[in-house]
Amino acid sequence: MNTFERAMDDTEGSATNRAYHTLRTMIVTGELKPGEKLKIDGLRKRLDTGASPIREALSLLTSDNLVERLDQRGFRTAEVSAENFGEILRLRCVLEDLALRESIAHYSQDWEEAAVLAHHRMQRAQREDAERFEHLHKAFHMALLANARSPILLKFCSQLYDLNIRYRYLAGHALSYQRRDVRDEHAGILAAAIGRDADLASERLLNHYRLTGDFLSGLLGKGTFG
Repeated sequence: MNTFERAMDDTEGSATNRAYHTLRTMIVTGELKPGEKLKIDGLRKRLDTGASPIREALSLLTSDNLVERLDQRGFRTAEVSAENFGEILRLRCVLEDLALRESIAHYSQDWEEAAVLAHHRMQRAQREDAERFEHLHKAFHMALLANARSPILLKFCSQLYDLNIRYRYLAGHALSYQRRDVRDEHAGILAAAIGRDADLASERLLNHYRLTGDFLSGLLGKGTFG
């Protein structure tokens, strides 16, 4: 491959990467609705990029379970349902329990410092910038798991986080959810984790997820979204 061909390949790869991350954000945040047909030409104009990067990005998003491929009819965003949410929550609890325990078992000073810093950044953003908070919220939860020596497990945990957070975005900011002291829940999980109490850290983490799960399941049952 000559220099020009390599440059073209890098440009195409960058365009696909940008399209992937942009579309992923649009789906997770609900800008693209559940079950919405994804037309290549419309997305190409919307993202101001070529058709090829869009197709490649959509194919990647099918692997993330955020997009569904329709036989001979293109793509659409994944549907939402109570059953789908329940499966996501169950898998998230099982896999993050495993990852958190492994992360604590391999405790290091660097891991503790990274987790504390991620928590601090998230808490500061919660007061100042709701959009940035969502990004740092994931960074905090992944920092807790980051010391697990299982790259495939961590990849699954990251994907499940995105699938779960999509339901939170679709639900919006209901008052009954906001009355929870989520800041205290996060602080308690962190304290137990860096205190190397795997049982307590896991209990607090899973309770944190199940409280949110119960709230969102209630909305699904009422047909509030989806």
